[in-house]
Amino acid sequence: MSIYQFFVAIIVTIASLSPVMAQAITFPEKPVRIVMGFPAGGPLDQHIRLLSTRLAASLGQPVVIDYRAGAGGTIGAQFVAQSLPDGYTLLLADTGTMVINPAIYTQKPYDTLRDFVPVAYCSAGPRTDCQQ
Repeated sequence: MSIYQFFVAIIVTIASLSPVMAQAITFPEKPVRIVMGFPAGGPLDQHIRLLSTRLAASLGQPVVIDYRAGAGGTIGAQFVAQSLPDGYTLLLADTGTMVINPAIYTQKPYDTLRDFVPVAYCSAGPRTDCQQ
């Protein structure tokens, strides 16, 4: 195979993949839902409102906040764990929901390591365990 044939083969391959690549770039094609396992009005609510506004502007699609409060965030996490893994349902969770609850409850409706994929680390509060 000559160098010319090699480059023609590469160009043909790239051209044949362009519809697939273009389809992958069109995400999202519908609104994105962010589930929060805590009620509106708290510190996480303020955070998610800022996050959803900027995310909607970046994605070009509406971002809907879905409050599913209760059981220390477990109800919201369970809903997301049972949702389709298509990237349209996200969970805003805290350390209690993802680390503490699974450690202290023997029966839980989800497995943190199996049912979730971390997407982004959004924020951190002030550390209170540091000596000044």
